[in-house]
Amino acid sequence: MAKTQFLYLDQPTMVKAGVADSAHCVEVLDEMFKLVSAGDYIMGGQSGNEHGVRINFPDHPQFPGMPANGPDRRFMAMVAYLGGRFHAAGVKWYGSNVANPARGLPRSIHMIILNDPDTCEPIAIMDGTIISSMRTGCVPGVGVKYLANPDAKTVSCIGTGPIGRSCLSGIMVEAKKVDTVSIFDINPDNAAKFAEMAEKEFKVKTVICETAEECVRAGDIISVAASRLRPVIVKDEWLKAGSTLILTGNCRMDASYVLSSKIVFDNPKMHKQYMEDAHRSPKGVQAAYDYLMGGDIYRLIDAGKLPPMEQQIGLGDIALGKAVGRTSPEDRVVFQTGGMPVEDVAWAYETYVQAKAKGLGQWLTLWDEPYAK
Repeated sequence: MAKTQFLYLDQPTMVKAGVADSAHCVEVLDEMFKLVSAGDYIMGGQSGNEHGVRINFPDHPQFPGMPANGPDRRFMAMVAYLGGRFHAAGVKWYGSNVANPARGLPRSIHMIILNDPDTCEPIAIMDGTIISSMRTGCVPGVGVKYLANPDAKTVSCIGTGPIGRSCLSGIMVEAKKVDTVSIFDINPDNAAKFAEMAEKEFKVKTVICETAEECVRAGDIISVAASRLRPVIVKDEWLKAGSTLILTGNCRMDASYVLSSKIVFDNPKMHKQYMEDAHRSPKGVQAAYDYLMGGDIYRLIDAGKLPPMEQQIGLGDIALGKAVGRTSPEDRVVFQTGGMPVEDVAWAYETYVQAKAKGLGQWLTLWDEPYAK
């Protein structure tokens, strides 16, 4: 019997393999969205469309050493199979703690395991922290490709943390004519650092805005990457004709804006699962919707003011030509993302393939022969 080995990729090795290549990541995620639209994927749960399984800590633990609940405090496992040339199963396992940056650590720390879907053997174990950030930021890049006006000149960035930076990198892959980046963050120092990065990396003019309103009004493409804990409020009158609003963070929107805009989801089937889970939440559906990034859209669907989620458009449907996105330069478009584990599998698998081709990583042996008793 052949021994079982897997490739171990630490973070520096993954950087050498190209994990931070935004242009290639956008290409790979475009491929992934088409597979999702075709149905060649499975995520968790009975529906095959769950985001993940979460460990929530109690507010008042009864046992010594058990962590207490806190802002954005959780562990989560996100599982998926992706078909096509990927043909891999995988899991992203991560913990999140807002106290981590004060310790010199990322807020969220991720690991990814990829498995052969037939033999079930692990094929790779790798750092998932950059993978997660890259795939989150490059999904907006795919969104810009299919949804934004090609002559967009200004990108507005709300939220300048790691995800905000990654989103701008992904957007700039496809936003070929952008020459100005408007920036808003509640922390002025973070906004200044973001502006310096954008000017250096993308050779653009930057404008640091004093309010979210100023930032939104300026944008042809608006990227919201704000924390779930501090949702951005966006008013209908702030968004110009022809704008594209990309939501990778929490955002509260006027109903009039949503109802007058074209709505596109990353995967409507996953958002349907979000809605069903919210209706079972012990805290109540409205509290659950407050936490979820698509909550304002879900409320309008529940109220019958928007078609049911089964009739909503997914980005992969547009990529495959099964649906139409923007129909006019004047259309206002909302692209609602929610984070899919198939994104992690796609970019992790591609990084694994690139690492093998370059002779990078360390092969580790799980067993020479499986122990049997």
